[in-house]
Amino acid sequence: MEQEKPIAAERLQAFFHPRSIAVVGASDEARWSTYLVQNLTASNFSGPLYLINPRRPSVHGQATLPTLSALPEAADLAFVMVPTPQVLPVVAEGAARGVRHFVVLTAGFRETGPQGEERERELLAFAQAHDLLILGPNGNGFINASAGITPYGLPINFPLRSGPVAVVLQSGALASAVLAFAQAHAIGLSLLVSLGNEGMISLCDVLEYLLADSATRAVAFFLESIRQPKTLRQLAARAQAQHCALVALKAGRSEAGSRAAAAHTGALVGDAAVNAAALRQLGIIGVSSLEDLLTTAALAAYHGPLPGRRLGAVTPSGGACDLIADRAQDEGLLLPELSDRTRARLQAVLPPFATPHNPLDVTGYVVVDSTLQQRALAIVREDPQLDFVLNVVSIDGLRRPNPEGQQALYNQYERLADLVHTSPRPILLVSNTCVDLPAALLPIVERTSLHIIAGLEHGLRALGRLLWWSEQLSQSQQLDVEEPQPGPALALDRAALAASGMGSWSEVQTRALLEQAGIPLVPAQLARSVSEALAAARHYGFPVALKIQSPAILHKSDIGGVALNLSSEEEVTRAFNRLLTAARQHVPESAIEGILVSPMRQEGHELLVSILADQVWGLTLTIGLGGLWAEVLHDIALRPLPLKRREIRGMLEELRGFPLLRGLRNQPGANLERLSAVISQIALLAQTLAPHLEVLEINPLLVNGDQVEVLDALLIWRN
Repeated sequence: MEQEKPIAAERLQAFFHPRSIAVVGASDEARWSTYLVQNLTASNFSGPLYLINPRRPSVHGQATLPTLSALPEAADLAFVMVPTPQVLPVVAEGAARGVRHFVVLTAGFRETGPQGEERERELLAFAQAHDLLILGPNGNGFINASAGITPYGLPINFPLRSGPVAVVLQSGALASAVLAFAQAHAIGLSLLVSLGNEGMISLCDVLEYLLADSATRAVAFFLESIRQPKTLRQLAARAQAQHCALVALKAGRSEAGSRAAAAHTGALVGDAAVNAAALRQLGIIGVSSLEDLLTTAALAAYHGPLPGRRLGAVTPSGGACDLIADRAQDEGLLLPELSDRTRARLQAVLPPFATPHNPLDVTGYVVVDSTLQQRALAIVREDPQLDFVLNVVSIDGLRRPNPEGQQALYNQYERLADLVHTSPRPILLVSNTCVDLPAALLPIVERTSLHIIAGLEHGLRALGRLLWWSEQLSQSQQLDVEEPQPGPALALDRAALAASGMGSWSEVQTRALLEQAGIPLVPAQLARSVSEALAAARHYGFPVALKIQSPAILHKSDIGGVALNLSSEEEVTRAFNRLLTAARQHVPESAIEGILVSPMRQEGHELLVSILADQVWGLTLTIGLGGLWAEVLHDIALRPLPLKRREIRGMLEELRGFPLLRGLRNQPGANLERLSAVISQIALLAQTLAPHLEVLEINPLLVNGDQVEVLDALLIWRN
């Protein structure tokens, strides 16, 4: 049940900062109850904690109250873990006592089917009618690490480390795994929220709150579904303006279903691909694992945007240098040569058998001289040819030292912290592997305000994503290049068009609409007899192409409904009769409109240009080079509409086959501005036809220098 209006950040501020908590369903036998009370006790929750159990005088060593009605005062938050049928009566009783905020851990609602969905609808309708807020149902609660408030129904390892990363999950159990990873790698959290069914408090509501929270500099999402795409778009723009990084792990790779199966695009584009493209368009960093989710969010939170891709690396290992060089190439990072001055200064510091280049291996001599790597780092950080420096720290074999060793470790990392915090360019610390930080190092990291990235593999991948995000911020701050204004919108009766279509349109029907929109088409005539086909062929000149026309035949080639490169009147005659015979075997005579005759185009590159109505994001543009490029190599680019022309040009440049369009081996290239303009016209037409449009597919769109023409088209209306 969607909220009628967004929840104000001020209201969520009160929700996530309760001064008193009532636990409804508290029980020594329920592990959720045990964990919850243990968490609140361990976090030194200072407010009153009321345990509600009508059958036990005491629970968890504390006296109970029988009901919420017996509260001596209205609690700021009620944590509800009673059987499903009792949830609504408990919430109603709490509302009568003045409780306005609830976490509902109980399951058995929308996630269980129609009956549970109706039960959830009743609960949320009551809550909205009485100005209540509910987190869940079917959610484990939240951890406000900044304030030390932990109404959360699964185990937490203490102490918590507060910091700049917020975590919002549409999954309950994964929250504990995410929390454990953050603690093991000293990633400080501001807030962790398990949304559950997202009945009232949505991901966008929490993001709105976090963007107003000065302690949060990056937000990590685990997404199972995207329910408010328009609101998410607006909030992503705000996050970009505030330099708050949004990092998303989107679960689910289901393919688009029968809604697009009739169009060629349906075989190429799935829900996962559209979601990934949409999130990327919003400037949200996409990742594919929980480790990368936390590693990337932490890197963005602790370091912010980076100034460029020129990486300098300092390591105590030649093998680490090799790994860094390989992963840097994968992520598009640059490893420039060190300046002459830097190399000369390093020669005076390094042992004689070391070679000063980038990445820099200071060698295993660090065992003899423990200051060697830091002295080398102090030199490399000054190199003007670098944008930032990656320093590998060796923690893998670190054991718990004695008191003297612990102090020496403190001293070592305090010197490192001084180098990091006073550096003229960012210094990032990374471990060799994604191993947990040793217990001896955790308090040192806390004291020195250092952040150690979790392993070279995850770290370099996170660096690539952080640099992409940094470049998005830079581009968003630049003034848009002025683009020609699109022509006036078509004066179309969209509803009448859709009603007349009743499903799919043939190519000849679609051509008339494209022509009205000013989209260039290959010349063509509809022939209903052999004589008309021959007249058209003589008019255009040989060779010509023939295509059967019927709204009931979407894939003409599949039934033998296309004949190409016809070079004589005899070939045209035979092909005309053959195409008609093939069509009559598949559809009634009344459904056949005729045969389209057009001149053959021998040169140029073919593109697939398609607009598909996605269930979440709406109209989505797909561009790909035609033929094998799109089908076998899956060489496509996706974006939800609307788009500016420069964004369409950027989609073309994403294609692996883009060098063909640009011109390769002395072959002339396409006029990319003209091509982008025509694709923009197609997209504008699709937007004019919304919301009745399901698919508008141009396959192929031919481009040959300045010439851009539609060779075939398909239109499907929404049912």
